[in-house]
Amino acid sequence: MKPFDFSRADSLDAALAAGAAGARYIAGGTNLIDLMKLQVETPDRLVDIGRIGLDTVEEIDRGGVRIGALVPNSDLAAHPLIRSRYPVLARALLAGASAQLRNKASAAGNLLQRTRCYYFYETAARCNKREPGSGCDAIGGFNRIHAVLGGSPSCIATHPSDMAVAMRALDAVVVTARSGSEGRRIALGDLYRLPGDTPEIETILEPGELITAIDLPAPPAGRQLYRKVRDRASYAFALVSVAAIVAVEDGIITSADLAFGGLAPMPWRSAEAEAALVGQPAGTTAFEAAADALLGDARGHGHNDFKIVLARRMLIASLRDLTA
Repeated sequence: MKPFDFSRADSLDAALAAGAAGARYIAGGTNLIDLMKLQVETPDRLVDIGRIGLDTVEEIDRGGVRIGALVPNSDLAAHPLIRSRYPVLARALLAGASAQLRNKASAAGNLLQRTRCYYFYETAARCNKREPGSGCDAIGGFNRIHAVLGGSPSCIATHPSDMAVAMRALDAVVVTARSGSEGRRIALGDLYRLPGDTPEIETILEPGELITAIDLPAPPAGRQLYRKVRDRASYAFALVSVAAIVAVEDGIITSADLAFGGLAPMPWRSAEAEAALVGQPAGTTAFEAAADALLGDARGHGHNDFKIVLARRMLIASLRDLTA
């Protein structure tokens, strides 16, 4: 590991000042420290933000909930407000990582964790995300875990978070703070960037900008489900996952919120798939149409071709469960 300077912030203002001076924020460290050990990331300065608060879950106006950026994943999954109002989020959190990691990992850190692409972690491999302009060994290489939607000729890495998939389906909003200017409210779908020609730029956050909270609106109508297919029963990232919230009245689908993991460089949401369901009788015809809308532009790269078939089957099975 490359030597670095380390400090602890005792307030939000102190953390922002350090971030504005070039320090990287560290909370649980469950992703960043691994990357530093492998010298995938080599920051010169770290500032520990674990003592600045931001660790509560509380109700906000209009039936919503605000999640502090530093709430541990385990605490969030177990919180009564989350379990009762947002079971899709609780289930997604419990499907991620191991209990030990969930005890340390923070809510904001989970959203910002980096891809688990083999080639990103292997410094001898070509990776545009790690070293811009070097190439992408995943394209044409062993790409079983890689994206079938949203990728580019520069990068087909996937986003690893389970929590972010559920939050995308719930229309989460990220709240940030910035030194010297006002913070922002960013819809989670707008936080992430597709790789395009610059896969090394993964979010729209500015240097030194700090996520302080995640706001969830009041839970949508309907039943909630999180389903994940992975290579092992635990401690494995999704090959394909789906967070689905569907409401049905008199046999007609009245609302549908769908988000997917393991398919794209960001938690993926398909307005076309949702539109194919709303107003339709709950049944195979509508479910197949939604799968067609979701996967119309999907493209496999050899080893990951199976993801297209798997995603179709998972979506249809999930919709059948939710509308039964």
